Amino acid sequence: MTFLNYIRDLPRLNLTIAPLSPCPAQFSELQFGKQIRKSKVEMKYRMCTRCFMDINGPDITFDSSGVCNHCREFDEVTSKRWFPNAEDQTKLEALVARIKKEGYGKAYDCILGLSGGLDSSYLALVMKDHGLRPLVVHVDAGWNSEFAVRNIEAVVEHCDFELHTILIDWEEVKDLQLAYLKAGVANQDVVQDHAFFAALYHFAVKNDVRYVIGGGNVPTECIFPASWHHAAMDAINLKAIHRKYGVKPLKNFPLITFFEYYFYYPFIKKMTTVRPLNLMPYSKEIALKRLTGIGFVPYERKHGESRFTKFFQNYYLPKKFNMDKRKPHLSSMIVTGIITREEALEALQAPLYDEAELKEDKEYIAGKLGVTVAELEGYIEAPPRHYSEFANWDGRYRLLKAMQLIANRLTGKSANVYS
Repeated sequence: MTFLNYIRDLPRLNLTIAPLSPCPAQFSELQFGKQIRKSKVEMKYRMCTRCFMDINGPDITFDSSGVCNHCREFDEVTSKRWFPNAEDQTKLEALVARIKKEGYGKAYDCILGLSGGLDSSYLALVMKDHGLRPLVVHVDAGWNSEFAVRNIEAVVEHCDFELHTILIDWEEVKDLQLAYLKAGVANQDVVQDHAFFAALYHFAVKNDVRYVIGGGNVPTECIFPASWHHAAMDAINLKAIHRKYGVKPLKNFPLITFFEYYFYYPFIKKMTTVRPLNLMPYSKEIALKRLTGIGFVPYERKHGESRFTKFFQNYYLPKKFNMDKRKPHLSSMIVTGIITREEALEALQAPLYDEAELKEDKEYIAGKLGVTVAELEGYIEAPPRHYSEFANWDGRYRLLKAMQLIANRLTGKSANVYS
């Protein structure tokens, strides 16, 4: 088989290169257009008989029992990387020991991004419990809720950690966020997410830290359709959208190139992301039981620590793309046994927004971005667009996967440096 054949055959090979955060969705513009038309006219509605994932996306299939491929992937693949039982704690202890050993003699043995959200706040307590010395960093992109600030202060004070805050240039954030709204793509959180991870990785290298403590977890995030979002770390796509719709040059906004993300950080700097929450019992209830005791204020919604993310997930996505992120979140909790399908259904029937709260958030976000509420609504009402209408890293990613395939076949091993 020739090298070009390898690339051509990639869509059916089901390979994964595990990056420091989720891989890009391979969802073409053609598929996107077809899905929009079918969802409105042709497609008969269907939902998984086990979870809540439905036909809103081209990457779902159902077996003869009506169970979707997301559930089957959890059973056959994801569940094998999840160790929630008390008897599995040796894996967590081994990870902690490795981090301590490799960080011996340094000021810090790992880095933790603290957003003020549930996952990262609970992780801070876990780090303290195990005697780790994390470099605790908060990246402020201008959208912190009042509760997020209070929660960060409560966690840092309780753990007696030194907090390092990185402020992102608000004028550049504002210009880039407006560019994304004008572009009309699905993942509006790219601006915050890219800034957060880029700043975190740059700061880790500066402080000679190898281990990034990630809050990603199986219990609440194991199901998510790849077609819903493109990768936040695609700086090529980010720059292309900004060139088209931005006004201010991005002089201070932190960026990570494709080379840095897939080669420099993992292979040269030997950085790796680890996810301790997958090595212990974890749920919202477990976390809140401890966190409320130190003054943590819970949010009504997942990722409620960011006012923009709250608006984006609960209004922009459902209205413009018919995507309700509660469905994958609740589906994850169903397959991991945290809640029953009946309990999840009751949660799903609750309104996404209180009308008064929505009005307040529209006014706040529009005002902070320097536009009118009518202009903000205009961006949302405009036809949805797919990220692939702008330059992106997909071609490079396919080439990288082809190279990985060749390396795997030549060595008989899986080329993966991430945990």
